Amino acid sequence: MAYESGALDATLAAAAGEDPALIGELRAAFIESATKQLDLLKRSRCDGNWRVAAMRLKGLAASFHAEDLLLVSENALLSAPGEPTAIRDIENVLARFSSSISQPVSG
Repeated sequence: MAYESGALDATLAAAAGEDPALIGELRAAFIESATKQLDLLKRSRCDGNWRVAAMRLKGLAASFHAEDLLLVSENALLSAPGEPTAIRDIENVLARFSSSISQPVSG
């Protein structure tokens, strides 16, 4: 899966305008929130907890137009609690988002 930051970057730029510091704060808040939901997924042992965390992650991804995260979140919803592949896919997407924090965002 190729990482495409365009939609996320456009969403952040639309929210923050020309303020690179605010864009950075929004990106960091997005990643922090997504990481918390991933942690909840990892600790889920029942269908209900798994589903709630995956739905929250999917909602976050949809709100920020983060297509890669949306796709892996949908996959997690179709997976059994604790599915290692689903968790690894989400970790990989979040790692790519995190690595782009220091990159400038063009608007």
